Amino acid sequence: MVNIAIVEDEDPAARVLEEFLKRYEREHGGTAFNVSRYRDAETFLSDVAVGGYGIVLMDIELPDMNGMEASKRLRERDADVIIMFVTNMAQYAIKGYEVRAFDFIVKPVTYADFALKLAGALECEKKRRGKTVWVTNKDGRVAMRTTDIKYVEVVQHMLIWHTTHGDVRASGQLSDAEKLLSGEPFAYCNRCYYVNLRFVTALRGHEVYLGDECLVVSRMKRAAFADALNEFLAGGG
Repeated sequence: MVNIAIVEDEDPAARVLEEFLKRYEREHGGTAFNVSRYRDAETFLSDVAVGGYGIVLMDIELPDMNGMEASKRLRERDADVIIMFVTNMAQYAIKGYEVRAFDFIVKPVTYADFALKLAGALECEKKRRGKTVWVTNKDGRVAMRTTDIKYVEVVQHMLIWHTTHGDVRASGQLSDAEKLLSGEPFAYCNRCYYVNLRFVTALRGHEVYLGDECLVVSRMKRAAFADALNEFLAGGG
C-alpha cells in the first residue's frame, strides 16, 4: 500500500487524478493506493507527518501558498518523500530541482503520461522502502527491513546486524549478508563492515560516519566505497 497525497484546489483536476490512480490499480494487479486529497497547502502541511506519504502530487497554483513554497517546507521535514508537480505552469515546474522534485506532469493530464511517470515514481518509492530479509539465529527467525539496517559487522563467525531497533546476532559470514541484501545500497568499507549507504552522513579520509557512529574505511576498500556512495547519491538516494 502506497500512501499518496493530492494537493489540488480544483475539484475537477483532483477527480481526474483520483480516477487515474484507480485505473492504474485496476491495470496493475498487486498495486494499491491510499489516497488523501487536500485543497490547500496549509492544511496539507499541518496534517502531513514525516514518512506519512510516499508520493505527493502537488499543484503549483494554490490559493494560500504556491506549490513550490509548500514543497520547500515539506522537504525541510521529509527528505525522502517523492514530489511530482501537476501543473499548467510548465515554466515554473523546471525549478523543481530546488526541492528535488521527481518529475512534473503538465495539465491537462493524459492517462498515458500520468501512468508512465507514476510507474517511475513507484519504482523509486519501492527502492526507498527497501525489502524484508529474514535472519535465522538461536532464537528463531527475525524479519528486518533493509531500510532499518545500518550496517552488518562480522566478528569471527558471528554476524551482528546493527539496526535502528537494536542489534541482532546470528552465525555466518559477510558474504551471507551480501547475498541477502542483493540489490540494496550496501558497500564494504573494510572486510568487517557492510554498510547501508542510506545512513552515511559523511566520508572523511579513512572514516565513514553514520550519524554519531564512526567506522574505519580500509585503504583497499576506500575507492570502491567512495564510488558506490557517489553512485547512490547521484541516483537520488
